[in-house]
Formats: sequence, C-alpha cells, structure tokens
Amino acid sequence: MRYIALGPVLRVVFRPRVMGGEHVPEDGPAILASNHVSYADWLFMPLTISRKVTFVAKAEYFNSPGVKGWLQKKFFSGAGQVPIDRSGANAAEGALRTAKRVLASGELFGIYPEGTRSHDGRLYRGKTGVARLALETGVPVIPVAVVGTDVVAPPGKKFGQFTRPHVRYGRPLDFSRYEGMENDRYILRSITDEIMYEIMRLSGQEYVDAYAAVAKETARAERASKREAAEAAEAARDAGGTGQDGTDGSEMTPLPGGRTEPDARAS
Repeated sequence: MRYIALGPVLRVVFRPRVMGGEHVPEDGPAILASNHVSYADWLFMPLTISRKVTFVAKAEYFNSPGVKGWLQKKFFSGAGQVPIDRSGANAAEGALRTAKRVLASGELFGIYPEGTRSHDGRLYRGKTGVARLALETGVPVIPVAVVGTDVVAPPGKKFGQFTRPHVRYGRPLDFSRYEGMENDRYILRSITDEIMYEIMRLSGQEYVDAYAAVAKETARAERASKREAAEAAEAARDAGGTGQDGTDGSEMTPLPGGRTEPDARAS
C-alpha cells in the first residue's frame, strides 16, 4: 500500500508536507495521537514517515462477505488497520488490548483522542483512553496535527478540492512521572488535556471543551429542528393563502339567482 498500490499516487498528486518528522523514533514503540478532520487522515499521516503506523478499525471492514468484502479486508489490512469490535460496553477495553499488543511488538500505534471525526473543523475534548494507554505501557506520546485533509476529503462528501496536506509532529511527551496512577481519573484527564493542547498548538484549530460525538449529535438535532421549523412555516404560508372554503381567499360578489363571482376589488 505504501510503496506500490496507493502511496506513490498520493505522494505524486498531493505531495504532502511533513514537519517535525525527526520526533518520530526510528525504532521502538510510541503512540501517535492525532486530530481527526477527515477519513483521509489515516492515509496521509503514515505516508510522511518511513515506519508502519497501526490503527484500529471497526470489524465490519474485515468480515464483510463476497468479493467486495475480500477486497475491503485486503485494503484495510494493507493500510495498517487492525479490526476491533466496537459494539457492546467493552469496545474501549478491546481497543486498548489491541493497542497494547501493537506497542508490545515495538510498533507505532495511531490513535484519535477525540474518538470521532470533527464535523466542523474544530478540535474537541479528548477521551482519556490515550492517557490510560500511555501510563499502562510506559511509551511516549507524540502529538500529531494533520491539516488540509478536510479539504481533500470533506466530511459527508465523496469529493473535495485539491490542496497540499500538512502533517506536523510534536516533541514526544513523557508521562513516566505519573507511573502507577492510571486509575486516577484526574490524572488521566490532566494528561489527556496536555496532549490535546499540543495537538491544538500544532494544528491551529479552535478548541471546544466538549466531546465531538455530543457536539455532532447536537448539531444534527439543531439542523433537524431548523428544517422542521422551515417546513412548518412553509405549510403555514400555504394554508394562509387559501380560504377555509377552498377558495383563494378573495371576496365573493353575489349575482342574481344566488350565484357568486370573485370581487375584482379584492384583487
């Protein structure tokens, strides 16, 4: 995927830029904690360094039936993704177990602390799983900012516009001073906020102290409410232009014999 199938095309067409690549160790485990503005983030970020980066992806990408499912499985496996079942209450624990296995083998593990893509380009509050993973494994966390992928592949759209994505790596963050405190939720929140601050500094995004999934659902509900209000207003206008008797609301002038016709003066 990197050197033959997809990587060369992306490098030639989009020419992604990299800053701070020297902060990624040449060997040994590390956590790459990145912002998430587009589904193309996991394609461009690994292209800018020589080492393989492993992410977790939903299990449906790996067990779909038929030829399409087989091709999909090969694509995501080749791109460095490993399956994780996100259904049920233990989905987060399953992701942590997978991440620990990757890091124990000395590899790089990529994670999006926001938990989902940003729907409006802003940076949202990080979940504490990244802090727990850092403390339980003792590996450094490298903050990463991917910029421009939301132009190449905007959320909710199949096609975007051409731009040159930037990938920026920050200095590794060492949290060994908190060793043995992985069950302290205040420590986990403090570490996560420090990681998110570094991502914000690298990306230049506006920070929102709310979870991305909640903000996304709120925005969806607001759009639905506005749409319903607009439809109700349009229905009210249509109803206001028609009389209760089914006419167009103009006055009627009586004619001999009880017949009526619209009064021209009403128009």
